[in-house]
Amino acid sequence: MEYGIISLAIPLLTIFLAIITKDVIVSLLGGIFAGFLVLNGYNPAKAFIALWDGVIALFAEGWIVKTLLFMLFIGAIIRLLTISGSVEQFVAYLSEKSKRIDSPVGAMLLAYFIGVVIFIESSITSLVAGTVAKPLCDRNGVSREKLAYICDSTSAPVCSLIPLNAWGALLLGLIITAIESKVITGDAVSLLVYSIPYNFYSIFTLLIVLTVIFLNINIGPMRNSLPRTYGLPDNHKEIKPSLYGMLLPIIVMVAMVPVGLYITGDGDIFKGSGSTSVYYAVITTLLFIYLLFVPNKTISHKRYFEGLFEGISHMLPVTTILVFALLIGKVIGDLGTAQYLASILHGNISAILVPLLIFLVSSITAFSTGTSWGTFSIMMPIALALGATLDLHLPLVIAAVISGGIFGDHSSPISDTTIISSMAADCNHIDHVRTQLPYAMIGGVLASIAFLIAGWLTI
Repeated sequence: MEYGIISLAIPLLTIFLAIITKDVIVSLLGGIFAGFLVLNGYNPAKAFIALWDGVIALFAEGWIVKTLLFMLFIGAIIRLLTISGSVEQFVAYLSEKSKRIDSPVGAMLLAYFIGVVIFIESSITSLVAGTVAKPLCDRNGVSREKLAYICDSTSAPVCSLIPLNAWGALLLGLIITAIESKVITGDAVSLLVYSIPYNFYSIFTLLIVLTVIFLNINIGPMRNSLPRTYGLPDNHKEIKPSLYGMLLPIIVMVAMVPVGLYITGDGDIFKGSGSTSVYYAVITTLLFIYLLFVPNKTISHKRYFEGLFEGISHMLPVTTILVFALLIGKVIGDLGTAQYLASILHGNISAILVPLLIFLVSSITAFSTGTSWGTFSIMMPIALALGATLDLHLPLVIAAVISGGIFGDHSSPISDTTIISSMAADCNHIDHVRTQLPYAMIGGVLASIAFLIAGWLTI
């Protein structure tokens, strides 16, 4: 059955609800219910039952369960590293070493370096970078606004370019859903890896930050941001500086992913199972953390499992988003949204422009909702189905959604990463938004041009 314009109204309703409510879960639930309402002859009772039966049906898929558990266990790893004191020891170590790079460029490079190295979670990246680099930036006349900009601009972009984290799990889950639904063909891991070079906004943002650091470029309101001059405080006398507690678990997790891909792909990494690989990587990491911290009494056996469940609970909201994101992808596929949209675009707009349009719509959605993850969840199913229907280069389509989500999130005053970066640098939130926006706009314009060129080259 063809649903025509109604099939397009469902994702538009989801985006509208996200903008109005600022709540991704509510907007996804609203879109899913509306979709099932259409699919079940506008019978509310049947639509309600179909919604919750659809949630249960997702758990019949092994890869979905593995992906969800991966996200929960990532939260456990983050929590265990925190309660073991490893994060504080890492901060103390970097603070101690930072005295050797006592210069404005050195202070900013320290924040940049931390942003690149800690790609496990964007919030931790911002918080650690701000905490460590703030005293050195104050001492060397670097404004808190510029520090917040560096923290913000190296968190989400790095996490999306090195997706061995919850970001990767979410994106893999959305791509696998499209594959399992026969919307697209291919291997999810390969498609995500091949999309990385097309993630133009993230790449341009990291390059712009480096340029700003080395050339001391101050644009717009950033010219008026004033540094705070304080001495370098010694805040870590009671904490033993150490790199190992923080880095060793991350190294184990990162190393286990290609090992898992190699094993599940029978010797071919690009044919391996992404969901299985990251699932066993985090399990191995949790076991490693236990052996690293419990025998030497850094944390007790009881505290280990308390931290494990605390971390899992912290990730429940994000995991819930993924569940509903997977379900709305199935609903949109059943409605034939992409096919209808392609029929409208065919002959009316060049396929060359579609990656750019996906980037722009994703940017607007993320700016309005303040969430890149919510944008991925809403836009990825539509973009992948549209890309397959118009025979577009799928890694480019995937990258357009990712770049747009991060660009809009960076520019939004209600973004959680923007708020966290302001807190980490201890600067006024609105001042951070105002001073960062010109740099984000430059990255957005460059990314727009790049998507236009890439669309032309890949058609």
